[in-house]
Amino acid sequence: MRLLIINPNISHSVTELIEAEARRTAAATTQISMATADAGVAYIETRFEALLGGHAAACIAGERLGSYDALIVAAFGDPGLAALKEVLPVPVVGMTEAALMSACLLGQRFSIVAISARITAWYRETVAANGLLERLASIRHLDRPLRDAGSVQADHAARLVELCEAAVREDGADVIILAGAPLAGLARSVASQLPVPVVDGVSSAVRHAESLVALGVRKASQGSFALPPVKPNANLPAGIAALLQHSQGA
Repeated sequence: MRLLIINPNISHSVTELIEAEARRTAAATTQISMATADAGVAYIETRFEALLGGHAAACIAGERLGSYDALIVAAFGDPGLAALKEVLPVPVVGMTEAALMSACLLGQRFSIVAISARITAWYRETVAANGLLERLASIRHLDRPLRDAGSVQADHAARLVELCEAAVREDGADVIILAGAPLAGLARSVASQLPVPVVDGVSSAVRHAESLVALGVRKASQGSFALPPVKPNANLPAGIAALLQHSQGA
């Protein structure tokens, strides 16, 4: 299968982290292509920044339409995910929803460990949108400035492990989710240090995407994820125009 993984922010160093974890996880027959947003922010923390990321993901998805069998939105919080599920003819998986589904298979209550305080409101809303707020034990986060999105693991690994331990000890977490593309691959290296399972969003998304392709699921033709209706449009970026043209049979 051909898998397109989109980093909807502009940090190429984060794309490298995502790609490394994806290639460690993917089946040997999975062909991985990566994409990084041309415009946007270094890492997404807010609703408005998520809006920018969703736009970037849609542009890339349209520009590369026909070259992939499944698509992953590789930012925790899943910017633009529902809209892309609506318009694309192939499975679309988000890091958050994949991590949440994996966590729910491993335990009853999960905690999310994040890279900043500001990011937690958006994460909580994303968990609620997935109908899992009652299973959220806590969201813990780093409380110190970030030198660079791509160096979070190197700079703060010890503190992130401490946050995970506190989530288990004080919040009753059965599972830990290490949230955000800058933490891609960290779960693999710290798993042996923690007393509960640790979930990585990238590896979860890759495996869930592979499963959906293998299952041969069909695109919805009715309901809320049916293709958008035909209507006039103008002055759209080429990628977004391509998505609409494809969905309308042009």
